[in-house]
Amino acid sequence: MYLDISNISKSFQRNDEQSLQALKDINLEIKEGEFISLLGPSGCGKSTLLSIIAGLTKPSSGAVSLDSKEITEPGPDKSMVFQEPALFPWMSVKENVTFPLRKKMRKHEQEQAAAAYLKMVHLSQFAENHPHELSGGMQQRVAIARALAMDSGLLLMDEPFGALDEQTRLVLQEEVERIWLETKKTIVFVTHSIREAIKLSDRIIIMSARPGSIISDFKVDIERPRQQQDMAKLEEDVMAILKTEIENVMKEELQYAGNH
Repeated sequence: MYLDISNISKSFQRNDEQSLQALKDINLEIKEGEFISLLGPSGCGKSTLLSIIAGLTKPSSGAVSLDSKEITEPGPDKSMVFQEPALFPWMSVKENVTFPLRKKMRKHEQEQAAAAYLKMVHLSQFAENHPHELSGGMQQRVAIARALAMDSGLLLMDEPFGALDEQTRLVLQEEVERIWLETKKTIVFVTHSIREAIKLSDRIIIMSARPGSIISDFKVDIERPRQQQDMAKLEEDVMAILKTEIENVMKEELQYAGNH
């Protein structure tokens, strides 16, 4: 699905009645089937932008359109994977995957969809297990299967591997890339990891320190599957762009600490 982000800004009202601007003048076009990563220093508004795209947060100004239709609320045309799996602990793995399908599919269709997507994330044998019986990485795979089962054209992923150990993270990166190559869904992926962004993305959108704005639209022109030796130079280039923004965040934190 084609995504058009036009002049998006977002401010929040703080407890001290001061306004905090999270995003400023975000303009971005994402073509159907692209894998886009949002990358930037902590607090730059990456997750806020993703939440606006999902229809969970309203922008202060500007608009986001999906296939020329303005996004004003969550809907079945987009699905989201959060930082935590957010599974229902009392439901089985299969029931968690079929939950968002209960109003649009018959029971046997739900079960067929769950079986297909659990197979896609290599969890078929755990369909009857409950979340507490699975590792963190397996729980996140269930969350991915649930999002895929909705069969939305747009998949939004908010640091889905951030809480996982390095080995599990690498495995799930491979899984997500394989699934994307199979399904060719449009994916917008938030991450703090330069290496992860380079490994997975067609383009990396690099954002400034708060208020977040786009400072670079970085095309990753490396053949897949990507090897570390081919990614190393790009890592240096992206880090060079980000370095000043990270330093700005650190200065702001030090200044805030000094004033309090």
